[in-house]
Amino acid sequence: MEKIGLIAGNKKFPLLFAASARRKGRAVIAIALKGDTSPKLKQLVDKIYWLSLSEFHKIFSIFKSEGVKDVVMAGQVSPARLFGKEINQSEELKQILTSLKDKKADTLFSAVAQRLEAAGFNLLDSTIFVEEHLPQKGTLTSRQPDFDTWEDIYFGLNLAKAVADLDIGQTVAVKSKAIVAVEAFEGTDNLIRRSGRTGRGNVVIVKVSKPGQDMRFDIPVVGLNTVKSLVKARARCLAFEAGKTLFIDKEASLKLADKKGIAIVAV
Repeated sequence: MEKIGLIAGNKKFPLLFAASARRKGRAVIAIALKGDTSPKLKQLVDKIYWLSLSEFHKIFSIFKSEGVKDVVMAGQVSPARLFGKEINQSEELKQILTSLKDKKADTLFSAVAQRLEAAGFNLLDSTIFVEEHLPQKGTLTSRQPDFDTWEDIYFGLNLAKAVADLDIGQTVAVKSKAIVAVEAFEGTDNLIRRSGRTGRGNVVIVKVSKPGQDMRFDIPVVGLNTVKSLVKARARCLAFEAGKTLFIDKEASLKLADKKGIAIVAV
């Protein structure tokens, strides 16, 4: 079996990728991040190495010793860790961070990608093997957005694209054509919960990709945790960009959304 290297962050994307890659005949060699990566990944890969963030430099020698050439980055690193002591314990990461023009997520992951490619690895599109989890355009729930909701969706799309182009975030919350909240470093789930408090329910959440999104990393992801956050925020709709957003736990997510009267659409 041809090997593929997986640099696994948190949440379910790495699990989904590993399972899909093995079903399609690839042996998966995983680098798992202590404190972020799910222990369940061990059951879905052929070999796993657990590293702390400060051991970033070991990734290159591990993959070379395993004969890995193709590599995928899947899942996130908890944002707070990028400001922790672990970074100062890794000369490789310190060099990367000090060389950056800014500390935006896209800039950071691009620098990591460049290091991997400079070391001779081929960094693949993170959606390889999981294309069936990228919904195409249409309403996915039984509940259809009403006219006012569609007005908020299209209002939010333009705003979200502008915010994403600045690499601030990729999600906005809208209510009655007012901007309730904009995603920053905290991530989508926290943005949704914050917008629920600020907007007092009935918000519309709109998530997009960045213009020129590098699909090798930082792909937009929604899933069951997203829908649970929508429920807590008493949101009325989630809209995301069709064909460019990974939908994890789709069946369970849509079942919960239908139960709670939340519309979910790919636009």
